Amino acid sequence: MTGDAPAGAFALAPWFLLGYLALALAAPTLSRLWGRGALIASAVLPAATTAWAAAQIPHVLDGGAASTSVSWVPTLSLDIDLRLDALSMIMTLVIAGIGTLVLLYSARYFPPDDDGAGRYTGSLIAFAGAMLGLVWADNLILLVIFWELTGLLSYILIAHRTGKRSARMAASQALMVTTAGGLAMLVGVVMLGVTAGTFTLSQIIANPPSGPLITTAILLMIVGGISKSAIVPFQFWLPGAMAAPTPASAYLHAATMVKAGIYLFARLAPAFAVLPLWQPLLMTLGGGTLLFGAVIALRQRDLKLLLAYGTVSQLGLMTVLIGCGNPDALLGGMAVLIAHATFKAPLFFVVGIIDTSTGTRDLTRLSGLRRTMPTVAIMATLAAVSMAGIPPMIGFAAKEAGYAGLLDGGTAGAIGTAVMAVGSALTVAYSARFLWGAFADKQIAGPAPAQGAPGQRRSRTPDASVDTMPPTRPSPTSPWMTGPTLLLVILGLVLGVWPTLLEPLLQSYAQTAGPTHEDAMGLWHGFNPALVLSVAGWLVGAAVFFAQRARERRSEIARPGGEPGAGYRATLKGVNVLAVGTTAVTQRGSLPVSLGAILLVLVAFPGTMLLRAGTGPADLEVLGEPAELILSLVILGLAVATARVRRGLTAVMLVGGVGYSMAVLFILRGAPDLALTQILVETVTLIAALLVLTRLPDTALYSSHGGNGFRLAIALAAGALMTALALIIPGTRVGTPVSADLAGPAVQFGGGKNIVNVILVDVRAWDTYGEVTVLIAAATGVASLIFIVRRTGRAPRRPTVMADPVQPRQPSPWLATNWVPRRSLLLEVVTRMIFHVIVVFSVYVLFVGHDAPGGGFAAGLIVGLALTLRYIAGGAFELGEAAPIDPGILMGIGLLIASATAVYGLIAGGDALQSTILSGTVPVLGDLKFVTSSIFDIGVYFIVIGLVLDVLRSLGAELDRQGVLERAESTSSAGRKESGRYGSAPRASRQGTRR
Repeated sequence: MTGDAPAGAFALAPWFLLGYLALALAAPTLSRLWGRGALIASAVLPAATTAWAAAQIPHVLDGGAASTSVSWVPTLSLDIDLRLDALSMIMTLVIAGIGTLVLLYSARYFPPDDDGAGRYTGSLIAFAGAMLGLVWADNLILLVIFWELTGLLSYILIAHRTGKRSARMAASQALMVTTAGGLAMLVGVVMLGVTAGTFTLSQIIANPPSGPLITTAILLMIVGGISKSAIVPFQFWLPGAMAAPTPASAYLHAATMVKAGIYLFARLAPAFAVLPLWQPLLMTLGGGTLLFGAVIALRQRDLKLLLAYGTVSQLGLMTVLIGCGNPDALLGGMAVLIAHATFKAPLFFVVGIIDTSTGTRDLTRLSGLRRTMPTVAIMATLAAVSMAGIPPMIGFAAKEAGYAGLLDGGTAGAIGTAVMAVGSALTVAYSARFLWGAFADKQIAGPAPAQGAPGQRRSRTPDASVDTMPPTRPSPTSPWMTGPTLLLVILGLVLGVWPTLLEPLLQSYAQTAGPTHEDAMGLWHGFNPALVLSVAGWLVGAAVFFAQRARERRSEIARPGGEPGAGYRATLKGVNVLAVGTTAVTQRGSLPVSLGAILLVLVAFPGTMLLRAGTGPADLEVLGEPAELILSLVILGLAVATARVRRGLTAVMLVGGVGYSMAVLFILRGAPDLALTQILVETVTLIAALLVLTRLPDTALYSSHGGNGFRLAIALAAGALMTALALIIPGTRVGTPVSADLAGPAVQFGGGKNIVNVILVDVRAWDTYGEVTVLIAAATGVASLIFIVRRTGRAPRRPTVMADPVQPRQPSPWLATNWVPRRSLLLEVVTRMIFHVIVVFSVYVLFVGHDAPGGGFAAGLIVGLALTLRYIAGGAFELGEAAPIDPGILMGIGLLIASATAVYGLIAGGDALQSTILSGTVPVLGDLKFVTSSIFDIGVYFIVIGLVLDVLRSLGAELDRQGVLERAESTSSAGRKESGRYGSAPRASRQGTRR
């Protein structure tokens, strides 16, 4: 069958993705409850995915496919479009099948007391879900989203051992390289989608567009693919990523993540392999990667790094085959991908078994494991035989299919065949080296041990100066580790003996690019060029291995070269040096200089463009009421006075006066909501500035040095430009203002007469959500700069006074004043009396904001001002009595309420943050109306309160505490100096001073 069939069982795909997300979030909790058993339980989901996908195989054969779609962001035409065809089926079986075994293996790889097992489990499950989303995505933007998610999650997995600097550096390197490639890919995706007129991938492949823009787009997407799959010149990040736990390496860097780039090439090849750049670019880069990885693998002493460079080499081979572009080569490339998953994952498992059993992966320190670990040795041998392309393993059949595809590829195919032949010979060599390094008896040069020395036996070699190393004694291995390894080896053997099992699926993919030869997958095709090349590769590879061993016996075992990524580190260092130099030149540590540079650029570019446009203001109303003229003169006078004042406190007060005057102008212009917000924000800003000034020296702000004239010119020019823009831009409008049509819908759909508030919590609620999120991030940043040790939670409370029968009765807690000196009793009592009234008034402002001036933002600022009064009246302890709660928790609750409102809109059958108007008659109270967007406003209310409280805690209470400590330290230091001048104080006095 051909074409897309109804979704059928594939309609469950979005639910599977949600399942992976839910399980990833629950994994840390399950790990705490069940320990390592959580890994075994988590394997149920990928196992179910494997079985579910296998049941869909008949639907994707012969060009068939199943698809499903879920609306996501309709305004951007972005839907969750998922599609399952032969190619994505191959990747699904690899991702879910290997993932199941990796989770089972990990259950005994980590020790029982590993505190990072929960994080590892959650990250691995989330990574599996992201990979499935990537290969199912039929929307280019969705593909990019899952692409970047895999990079982020792989970063977490590589840096699993957070205490090791090497792991953190390797994770950062992998993230930087793959993300940079992902950015290039994103540009290519946008270019491809816009040029094609659709972002649906299947439609683009079915009707590929052409032209220079398409060529550029595909080139950028190839850059993203080669960075993800560690193809030259980005090959260095993968060996460094071996800092990840070994089962994670088996999954990410042998079976899934590095195959993402290969998948991308395979997905694009049927439509775009005809482009002139496709074949030479991919075959050149792939061939270089194939040979480079194989050669470097032969120099490794770490078994895991040997496999890592072998993976680099195999990825290069897949790229060569897909880069050749003809249908048979594409079939061979996907056959090699499947074979690679079946032999490289068990080989990584074997390395993990050796490492956990012996404590080392260094082949120079391992000896005789073929006798002490015979089962593991047999499994490793079969997997290595498959890697070397020797029958009866699947690696042989896949390599034969690859040779057949290249031999049918013309001149480029002939060159690719030669490169593949050399690479295959080197693959045989490093496969043999792996087996020798892990399991063979090693010989060491040196004086012969005494007869009967414990733990050693005399070598049978005639050279008495060369002795056999004692056999390595491994600890027992869990069946949970050997079992998954054995299953993969058996799978490779079964598919090698009956490779025709893969034929229908591989043919279904390859035939999307054109007709293919039948019986491409087989254990025996007779005597043909492919077989000759395979035999030649075995012989040459064996010769290379024995030649290297002979050389090493004469000297020493080969040593690896420098660490991978030297070029990357040099580039990063150069960028850092350039950044430091640029910062030193442009950032002089002077706020006037930095601000002046910004304003100068603003005047030079937009100002010049405005002058050249020759546009002037239209329909300008100079003066509405006489009071506006008076206020304008007041604002002008305050601004001039601010520029001339010499003291910080005076300047802050004058700037506040400018803000309050602007609020009055807003009132005169009929904008009470804006005026209320302006007054409240100005007040909070003024208070924050005054709190900061308490820790700054009261020095002159006005500079008597030269340059004031230049500063004045820049200030006047910037002010004139902004005034001109404010006057001209509104007059250039050609369309009807949006506000003209908002009055009716605001009441009908938003349920409120206050258009400004309806816009904030309904029409543009996503903007408000983003803004409050930024507010929380900014508050966290300020707090982290102020608090030295940790962010303050509960503010300090008034100390409890123990009852004393001799003393008179203490006053009631409500009248108890702070013990902090120099506080006004009258001010504290009055503040406490009006505090609760102000809070109640803020609740009123909160709920009337939908129909009258007010809302969550203004109400939150009102409570913030009430808290500020408590702080001014009684300091940190009075603030602690008023709000004994962590500001971070308060802001988090507000964000949670706002998020819940967004989710409610979806549950109610509408869009996120869509309002629902509830109305009815309540006894006594009468007719009542409630709009669900008011709940969103409540979230904003809590966030603003938490923000102001955070400002008071950090810029107020915490700075007060630090000031007290500094003064105490200064007094103590002065006392010590005084004691030094007049002799040492008595011992008791010194002790009393310390107390």
